Amino acid sequence: MVINNVGIPGVFLIVPEPLADERGFFVRTVCTDTFADFGMRSDFVQQSVSFNYQRSTLRGMHYQAEPHGEEKLVRVTSGAIFDVVVDLRKESPCFRQWYGVELSADNRYALYIPKGIAHGFLTLLDTTEILYQMTVPHHPESARGIRWDDPALEIVWPCTPALISARDQGYPDMIL
Repeated sequence: MVINNVGIPGVFLIVPEPLADERGFFVRTVCTDTFADFGMRSDFVQQSVSFNYQRSTLRGMHYQAEPHGEEKLVRVTSGAIFDVVVDLRKESPCFRQWYGVELSADNRYALYIPKGIAHGFLTLLDTTEILYQMTVPHHPESARGIRWDDPALEIVWPCTPALISARDQGYPDMIL
C-alpha cells in the first residue's frame, strides 16, 4: 500500500497495491507497522456501514468532540463518493482547510482521518456503501457537526446534493 499525505496533518490517502494473477488479486488494506510509521492508529474497535440508496445523497460534516474524539478509516465497498474532510484543530497550520477525494469500489482508496477533523461525503452513484473503522466506540453525546455548505469553507462539491437529513441541514457554520 502507498500512504499519501494530502496536505492536512494526519490525513492520509491510502492507495492499495494489488498483487494480481489469473484468479484475481490480493491487497493489504491495513498494516499496523506501516500505519505506525506514519503516526496512524490501527487499533480499530468499531466498524460501521453507511448504505445510501440514491446518488447525490450528502452526509456530514460530522465529528466527535473530545474526550471522545475518534480516528477513522473510510473506504467504499460499493459505488462511489466524493469524500471531504475539514480541519477543525485551531492549532493546526491547516485550520479551516478542506480536502476532497473520490473514493470508490473501483479505485479501492481509503482515507485515514485523525481526531479534530470533520468528515462528510456526497454519493456519486446509486446504492453506495461506505465502511468506517473507528478507534473508539461511537459516543452519541459527543456527536457534532458543521454545515456542509458553510460559506467560510468554500467546499467545492461535484454536484448539488439532492438528499440531506434534517440533522445535517441544521448544523451551524464553523465557529471561526
